Amino acid sequence: MNRYFLIVLLLWFSTFSFSQTKNFTKEDTLIGSNTAYRAWWDVMHYHVSIKPDFKTKFLSGDCIIKYKVIADSLPFVMQIDLQDPLQVDSVFVDNVKFTNYKKENNRWMLSLIPQQKKSEHTIRVYYQGNPKIAKNPPWDGGFVWKKDSLGNPWMSVACQGAGASIWFPCKDVQSEEPDQGAVLTMVVPDSLVAVGNGKLIDKYTVGKNLMSYKWKITNPINSYDIIPYIGKYSLIKDSVIGENGKLITDYWVLSYHVKKAKQHLKPNVVKTIKCLEHWFGPYPFYEDSYKIVESPYLGMEHQSNIAYGNFYLNGYAGRDLSNTGWGLKWDFIVVHETAHEWFGNSITALDVADNWIHEGFASYAEVLFTECEFGKEAGNDYCAGIRKKIDNDIPLIGKYGVKKEGSGDIYNKGSNVIHMIRQLVDDDEKFRLILRDVSRTFYHQIITTKAFEDYLILKTGKDLQPLFDQYLRTTQIPRLEYKLTKNKLEFRYINCNDAFNMPVKVTTEKEFWIYPTTQWQTITLAKASKNISLNRNVYVELVK
Repeated sequence: MNRYFLIVLLLWFSTFSFSQTKNFTKEDTLIGSNTAYRAWWDVMHYHVSIKPDFKTKFLSGDCIIKYKVIADSLPFVMQIDLQDPLQVDSVFVDNVKFTNYKKENNRWMLSLIPQQKKSEHTIRVYYQGNPKIAKNPPWDGGFVWKKDSLGNPWMSVACQGAGASIWFPCKDVQSEEPDQGAVLTMVVPDSLVAVGNGKLIDKYTVGKNLMSYKWKITNPINSYDIIPYIGKYSLIKDSVIGENGKLITDYWVLSYHVKKAKQHLKPNVVKTIKCLEHWFGPYPFYEDSYKIVESPYLGMEHQSNIAYGNFYLNGYAGRDLSNTGWGLKWDFIVVHETAHEWFGNSITALDVADNWIHEGFASYAEVLFTECEFGKEAGNDYCAGIRKKIDNDIPLIGKYGVKKEGSGDIYNKGSNVIHMIRQLVDDDEKFRLILRDVSRTFYHQIITTKAFEDYLILKTGKDLQPLFDQYLRTTQIPRLEYKLTKNKLEFRYINCNDAFNMPVKVTTEKEFWIYPTTQWQTITLAKASKNISLNRNVYVELVK
């Protein structure tokens, strides 16, 4: 048995080591970075038009990309991403048919004539094919062709990891958002309804038994957030009065779920919007509304049309991810995905390697919502509960420029990083105002971890860099080693970076701050004590 265990362990270690030391290729760079073929032009607007055929799983459409030339580049080669098996039919540049392009893997390279800097142009790409089908959405990307429980067609897309080019041609890099928004037009059977981002601006009959739905979003938007939903939907109109006035909060649900949606979604959404606006500031997309659309998969943070497939249950599909009991008292998908409207959609990481910013804050919103509803200690309970699920397999920050996220711990560990910053601020109202200022300062911006770190260090007035370096860039969990002799307390940090120096609260007879480093320190207690405990709101191990 021991020999068998050793063999399994060695095999696992070899696989793990390989996954951490992968040699990235030119292909990884072309996918994951703003290459020379992307950097010279800036997307200003997308207009995506599609006509899906449910029976054949076939998609035909076109995408008009309005762009501005922002840098000199010779030659003018433009990278348009469109993943197999979809194929380009034809291309038009400024309304003139264009033929000087070629296919390279999952991108199409257009060799354009020189274009003047600051000039604006349009590319129109007609395409068709059977797009990749998502096997396990939303974790596995692709087009979703399903039926509802009554046998009606039900279609959507899940593409955050795979990229929007899995279903329409675009500049498929997270740092690119069209400043003038986007339009999504869908032609579907007139027995179905098509829902997109933003607001419905047109609806009309197209030929026999077909209907066209045209949706417009005015704000900048991540390409992976532009999503169609097509099904037998009914509309529940609603609104809330938020910090910036009336916010439309509509629900597009399967027709036979109207009663259930009214009972479950409406109260959950109202409480969520009120709580998150209190902590994060005004909802970032009032002009484009807020809506929840029932989806054929669990959920996603699609901007202004959140995918909802949580079965009208509290928790995460009926489970409490914190194992504390608090996670079954509210709807996880409503809270977590709504929080992404602030972090992920309004504030977007430049590179997917920094996606801990998106997921850490969306996960911390779960803590804040628990606190809003049930009090501060309930929120602390929840945060401590999800801390137990941290794996510490690889760092939170991934590899830059190659579309490589960090650990799955970007959720739970990311949340705990933010919670520790809150402890160091040691003033809940000041911390809340900092969060609101984050939303205001980086409103509709693309940011990096470094810029975010610098900002928080400035606003908190705290030496947070050692904390960031420890928890974002390593997998080591600091240990607070101590010796307690009568009224003398000795302590130091081990299992950490040399510079790690996070203050923490400990309790002997009463709670007080200590300021450990990696060097032994000694303090004299007011009274002799036999026991010491560490404040539970930090991710540090206490060892004797």
